[in-house]
Amino acid sequence: MEGHGGWMSSFMQNARPYIAMICLQFGYAGMNIITKVSLNRGMSHYVLVVYRHAFATAVIAPFAIVLERKVRPKMTFMVFMQIFVLGLLGPVIDQNLYYAGLKFTSPTFSCAMSNMLPAMTFVMAVLCRMEKLDMKKVRCQAKLLGTIVTVGGAMLMTLYKGHVVNFLWSGHIHARSVDASGAAGEATDKDWVKGSIFLIIATFAWASFFILQAVTLKRYPAHMSLTSMVVFLGTLQSIAVTFVAEHRASVWSIGWDMNLLAAAYAGIVSSSIAYYVQGLVMKKRGPVFVTAFSPLMMIIVAIMGSFILAEKIYFGGVMGAVLIVAGLYSVLWGKYREFQEEEVEEIPEPVKLGNGGDGQALPRIEENDVEMQRSGEAPRPS
Repeated sequence: MEGHGGWMSSFMQNARPYIAMICLQFGYAGMNIITKVSLNRGMSHYVLVVYRHAFATAVIAPFAIVLERKVRPKMTFMVFMQIFVLGLLGPVIDQNLYYAGLKFTSPTFSCAMSNMLPAMTFVMAVLCRMEKLDMKKVRCQAKLLGTIVTVGGAMLMTLYKGHVVNFLWSGHIHARSVDASGAAGEATDKDWVKGSIFLIIATFAWASFFILQAVTLKRYPAHMSLTSMVVFLGTLQSIAVTFVAEHRASVWSIGWDMNLLAAAYAGIVSSSIAYYVQGLVMKKRGPVFVTAFSPLMMIIVAIMGSFILAEKIYFGGVMGAVLIVAGLYSVLWGKYREFQEEEVEEIPEPVKLGNGGDGQALPRIEENDVEMQRSGEAPRPS
């Protein structure tokens, strides 16, 4: 029974990063759907970013103040500047451009474009020497191949549609919403290219955020405190951007409606909890492992979007999703093999001072123990 319990404990320990990242993708998927509904109802994405990170600050800051008051490292100017840039990359640039792209396109398309995130992060991690690329090793070949296949699947979803794939609920929902969405669909098509450009820039900023977050965590390992400061500075920066972009005071009004739900959900789940969990996983597995799960969000959003928003799912999207899952598996397999090799390298080898007749290593004998044995004293226990 003890052996079985030890095996289960070891399995759960190794499975925690995978479970955490999969749960985060469900959280991100829900954020995309709720946010799309809110933006369609006229909410400014600049104001949404401000409220989102204000909620995130209010949720996580008290926990950081209480739980990390004894382990919080000293703040330096360099660390503060890194946190300031993190707030600029994530809450300001990435979120505003992503919401703008989401408004001009669709949740499924936005997620498909975001699937370039693992590829961008992998390339940037190699350039920053955070990832070693040795093409002689199978695990490196698997990560590179998986990255290429993932991007190929995302591009297939973007460029090829094919026939519509109908689910059991698709006929009723699509027939009910076709009249209401016809005019909006034509207006959206005109801004599709603009939305695509916004999404590409947002994805690049998000990849840069992961790289810089991994660097900052080494200097400032207090995860909650780092997260609370990032979202707090992001809130202040977003307020400044909103005052410049929006000149109407009415855009700040928010009531007990979908706008409030979108801001609260995005702030609590997608900012405070997500930033904290990503930091914990990134410290153990690195930024490439964290971003490798982003393609799952697209599949979840495609299903939820078809059910809730009456989005049509095409055969090209299904084929692209299959390629993305295959590429994701390849990248994760390569990262898992790398993690195993690192664990083996950390195991210290026995010190061999000499060999007996059977070739076994002799135990280390300390000089102090030898001196005490000569004087008749018992050696100290090691």
